[in-house]
Amino acid sequence: MIQLPKHKQLVLFDGVCNLCDASVQYIIKHDKNDIFLFTALQSDVGQQIMKEFNIDTNKIDSIILYSNEHGISYKSTAALKIASKLGFPRNLLSVFLIIPGIIRNWVYDYIAKNRYKWYGKKEECMIPTPDLKSKFL
Repeated sequence: MIQLPKHKQLVLFDGVCNLCDASVQYIIKHDKNDIFLFTALQSDVGQQIMKEFNIDTNKIDSIILYSNEHGISYKSTAALKIASKLGFPRNLLSVFLIIPGIIRNWVYDYIAKNRYKWYGKKEECMIPTPDLKSKFL
């Protein structure tokens, strides 16, 4: 079981996806309360969490949010919960949590399915700069 520091949440992302990388950079920039830590789905920590929670990588391969208190959220729910912690006006996006997950995830899955085609793909996972290294597991 991964134990995060108190009040921290872990964002698991597709480490070779350019859209996911840009999203991580955006979260870091707007995470004024220093809530989020990050790891690639492809990392040892990412693989451990996927195995621990029995997550099928054929169905979930983009974003997952993990916290000690709340467990796992994925897809649109994870994205909206992350946005809710990023301050005004980004936190207003959490209002979309009232829309049923099946509808939100249909939109999310459409984007996720096309993300490599639209935004490209890297050969390997991003390596954080020394000043950001403490945010990555």
